This record gives sequence, structure tokens and C-alpha cells, in this order.
Amino acid sequence: MENFVYEYPTKVYFGKGAAKAHLPGILSACGPNVLLAYGGGSIKKNGVYEEITGILKEAGKSITEFTGIMSNPTWAKVKEGAGLARENKVDLVLAVGGGSVIDCCKIVCAQAVTDEDLWELEMVQHKAPSAAPIPLGAVVTASGTGAEMNGGAVITNEETKIKGGMFAAAPRFAILDPAYTMSLPRMQVLSGAFDTLSHAMETYFGRSDRDNVSDEVALAVMHSTVVNMRALLKDLNDYTARSNLMWTSAMAENGILKVGRLTDFECHQMEHQLGAYTDCNHGQGLAVLHPAYYRHIVKDAPEKFARLGKAVFGVEGAEAAVDALTAFIQECGLPVRLSQLKSRVEITPELLRQVADSVNLLPNGPRQLTRGEVYSILMECM
Repeated sequence: MENFVYEYPTKVYFGKGAAKAHLPGILSACGPNVLLAYGGGSIKKNGVYEEITGILKEAGKSITEFTGIMSNPTWAKVKEGAGLARENKVDLVLAVGGGSVIDCCKIVCAQAVTDEDLWELEMVQHKAPSAAPIPLGAVVTASGTGAEMNGGAVITNEETKIKGGMFAAAPRFAILDPAYTMSLPRMQVLSGAFDTLSHAMETYFGRSDRDNVSDEVALAVMHSTVVNMRALLKDLNDYTARSNLMWTSAMAENGILKVGRLTDFECHQMEHQLGAYTDCNHGQGLAVLHPAYYRHIVKDAPEKFARLGKAVFGVEGAEAAVDALTAFIQECGLPVRLSQLKSRVEITPELLRQVADSVNLLPNGPRQLTRGEVYSILMECM
């Protein structure tokens, strides 16, 4: 085990009716001005907006709405939200949505309290913000990213074509009501759940000591995620499966899997840059990339791949594990080729060269890739 300090900053309220049961008490300890953040308006169709705004009004809060947060939140959107928070002297930011809404609000909370440009500070100077951020709360309506569990955020700078990780405000509380996810369309549920599976796999394949405690937890999270995704293939309205997936999503990103070990996350780095250029869905991009990436590194960690294959898919052998993952992606109806992704631009070999040349190459996977190998992986996914 590597040395570590572990502290969990987010209090979780899980289950049906969690907002109604717990949010009024939480709000009683907050100031009067709330920035209510959400995405494209789906929460107005499924009743979540009415419920949350009703609770806020009953608590006597003044509500400022920050809307239109996109699926890959941009730096421009962060600055818009920070401006609203400053102008309205916001005491609490309440992010209602999935990972994109929550990630955007994490950086809004930090940018609103400083005149420094946090993109320049974090992404260029590689420094951390020093001012205490505005308190953040999360009401999760789409699970998979686990964004409500930590202070990390993925933001796209459209000017520089960089999609990267920033760190700011971890939510002080998170409301996880599986009923809020029941209206989500099938593909959104499955692509979100695949992101959970990816988080656990990327952690598991980090270069670490052979019998790290977190490996056992990661394999359990992977197995449960696969079992419950398959349950949803049979019945999309299976509440138990939805609730299990909501919690495996949280487990994969609350830090428990990552303490005392190195992690990989090279596939995420590739997808981030693919997303920066194409604006593709994150979970679907990962589904396309993972098999190709793993075919390149399977011989560098054969024991770990074989262990995953047996524990998660019930197959024997390292290469069989990669084949089983590929078959599972197809079973779920997730994309297996880049051409199947919704992209704002045509995906060409020239574009993929730009993606490969801008990918962050991490040293802690089974083997560090070269840019040439990243390009080969991307081209294999065409």
C-alpha cells in the first residue's frame, strides 16, 4: 500500500424521498441566496424542478437560476455561472442534475470567490485555488459519473481544445434518490453506468502492489455494475437495479477504491480529448475506446486481466476478459465504433491525429503509451 490520508467531505442522503426528508433541515443552516443550477430542462418534465423549488421556497430562500449547462461543460459556462453567483451574493450553489451539472458547479463555486482565472491557475500554472469556495450541494438525477462524491471536475476549454480535470469544491452534501433517475432514456442510463464500470477498471489497472485491498472492492463494484446493467436490459424500470447502479457510481468515485494505490485512467484521457474535439457522449466514447486500449496493454498485465475476467464476467484468461468486455458492450447496445458516436464534426484520421497529439499521457497504467500508439488505438476504433 502507498501512504495516504483519507477524509470524506460529502454527506450522502440516499433513497426515495431523500430531498423532501432532508433538504429542509440542510437549508436551515444556509444563507438566504441559492443558485439553482441545472441542464436542459428535463427536471421540469419529471417533477424534480417543482419539488426542489418548492422546498427552497418553503425554506424562504431567494432563488437565482443557472440553466443550460451542457453535457460537456465549457469554461465559458463556468464563467457565466461564477458571474451569476457573484452578482447575487450566493450562499449556496445547488446543482440538480448529473455529472456535467455538478462538475460545472464545482468550479463555479471556486471561480466566484476570486478574480484569478482558475483555468490559467490550475491548467497552466498547475496551482490550486486558495480561497474557500461557495458551499455546494448536489441533487443527483443521472448517475454514473460519481461527480457528487469528490472535488474533481472535467471542463472543456473550447478555445484551446483541451478537456481536462480541475479541482475545487467537493459537494458538502449529496441527495441520491434513485426515483429521480427513472425517467432517463435507456441509452443515457447505460452509458452512465458504463462510466462507472470504466472508473472501477481504470482504478484497478493502475500499477500497484499485487494484492491491494482496493482491487477486491473495485472488482466487486465492476461485478455489481455489470449485473445491474444486465437487469436493466430486461426491465429498464427495475428500481433495485437503478438504486444499485446509483450507489456503485458513488462507490467508484468516493475515493475508497483509490486510496493507497496508483491508478491508470489513460482511457479517460483519450476520451477527454476526443470529447474536446467532437463533443461526444462521455460514457459512449469510453465504450468505444476501452476494448482497443485493453488489446494494446493486455500482455502488460495478464494476471490482472485474467482476474477481472473471472470475477466480473466468469471467463478464464486475460484475452478472454477483453473479449468478454467487448461482447458486453455490444450486448448493451453501446457504440463500438467512432462512427456511431454523435459528433459535432466529422471524425477523420486528421482529427484523430490532433486528438492523439493533445492527449495527456499518464505513467501509472500497466504501460505508458506513446502518442503514436494512442493514434493507433483511435484509428482501430474508426
